[in-house]
Amino acid sequence: MKQLLLLLAFLPMWRPLSAQELINVLSYNIRLPNPGDGINYWENRKDRVAQTILFHEAELVGVQEAFRSQLDYLQNALPGYEWFGVCRTDGSTTPDPDNEFSAIFYKKSSFERLDGGTFWLSETPDIAGSKGWDAALPRIVTWVKLRQLSNGTVFYYFNTHFDHMGKNARINSARLLRNKIDEIAGGFPVICTGDFNADPETEIYQTMVTEGFEVSLKDAYLISKLPHFGPNSSFTASFTLPEQENRRIDYIFVSPEVDILKHAILGEAIEGRTASDHLAVFAKVSLLQH
Repeated sequence: MKQLLLLLAFLPMWRPLSAQELINVLSYNIRLPNPGDGINYWENRKDRVAQTILFHEAELVGVQEAFRSQLDYLQNALPGYEWFGVCRTDGSTTPDPDNEFSAIFYKKSSFERLDGGTFWLSETPDIAGSKGWDAALPRIVTWVKLRQLSNGTVFYYFNTHFDHMGKNARINSARLLRNKIDEIAGGFPVICTGDFNADPETEIYQTMVTEGFEVSLKDAYLISKLPHFGPNSSFTASFTLPEQENRRIDYIFVSPEVDILKHAILGEAIEGRTASDHLAVFAKVSLLQH
């Protein structure tokens, strides 16, 4: 009996992390609403994008290629979520004509937003709509400073979409992003998601994980305690499976204060068709208190 009482006395020290202390994160290029996509047009798949977020109980979602009209739909389809971001073309929340956001969705019951902002991936990052180096289009990074309501932990979340044409732009965008993370995050834990349009063999990827910056970043795919689950490529190009080879171009990067419990690329399809031409990247993370 004495041994049983001793065991019960120590049980609270061994209890697992509560669901509130774990965070499900998604990076998701949802594909712009292009009528030329035919059967894969946004109107025909928007419910499946929302269902992906809801089914996997994602509390943080970095979306790419999201037009304001798509954000409006997701806001209605995702009760309890709020989004933050501005359009890449003019820095507004109501662009005319509509264009791309790299917005961040977060669950209001899990997080309080303390701050947030946007910078452009160019030589003039504070100028809205600026296009950098050999990029075909303006590109942005959206960031938020969040407080986890379950335990008060403060961290930063960055979300981006690198240019699809300019290699020089992607290399310089990675350097700028790393420098800005150092400047903005101030030693707090960091989660960084996005479509980087670069596979792990490229200089772009290597810049994201190099140790030459104040904030160290690791690829969640490689450090997950449970080995990676699902396809090894995140870009389908055709809204279909099977996967293409060597097209892992969407990532979740984290600083050392972020533990990765699980990592997956969600190879989900209905009747062979995926909800986007990219597969969502998922991670279950735990933040060390700062």
